[in-house]
Amino acid sequence: MSQRVLVTAGASGIGREIARAFAANGGKVFVSDIDADGLNSLSREIEGVMTKVCDNSKRSDVEALIPAAVEALGGLDVLVNNAGITGPTAPVEAVDPDDWEAVMNVNLNGTFNVTRLAIPHLKQSAAASIIIISSLGGRIGYPNRSPYCTSKWGLMGFAKTLAYELGRFNIRANAIAPGVVSGERIERVLEARAKAEGKSLEEVESAAMSIQAIKRFVDPKEIAALCVFLASDAGKSISGQILPVDNYSVAS
Repeated sequence: MSQRVLVTAGASGIGREIARAFAANGGKVFVSDIDADGLNSLSREIEGVMTKVCDNSKRSDVEALIPAAVEALGGLDVLVNNAGITGPTAPVEAVDPDDWEAVMNVNLNGTFNVTRLAIPHLKQSAAASIIIISSLGGRIGYPNRSPYCTSKWGLMGFAKTLAYELGRFNIRANAIAPGVVSGERIERVLEARAKAEGKSLEEVESAAMSIQAIKRFVDPKEIAALCVFLASDAGKSISGQILPVDNYSVAS
């Protein structure tokens, strides 16, 4: 039987690669995202993929998403919580509380709501897997990125708690902590960091590479491949783990 997979924020970037990887592995894939155009593009690219617009910061959207995905898929085996926003780049005392809350509403509250509503359906699966996309920032912290790093640290604790709670139902839960992943998103992040620190983009990129043993950005396809592995039978004994994919950050 094909794995029935829900990927949040799968219209672009890491999420899109995750959707591609599960579909290529024979899975039935349902993708949510706030980006309707991106979802339409994904539907044209991947035959059979199902989509729904969803803003993870809105509980009503999430409450509509889960039943729609479960009905379309005929159940649920794999949940990939990928939705997240980067938030502001500023020192703590300069962070707007509204910006702080916006990050928490998507990254933490949204992931909580998706997961709590998905759990009853995952319990019906013979071998369910929850995968949460966290970040290296949640392990080591980044200056001027307090909302993002705090939320990503929280996701690691959430994954570990889920692993303890759900193991008796044969549901495993893990978090992936990517480092600097290539793509448009990291370009925007580095540009904002350069502006906040009064440095050139080249200086910021060099600093990011300086803490890595392997001097390159992570390919999002590598994150997707790990998701497929964790959800497979080969990963059936892996739960409660934080799995870095960061070219070995020596600061971690």
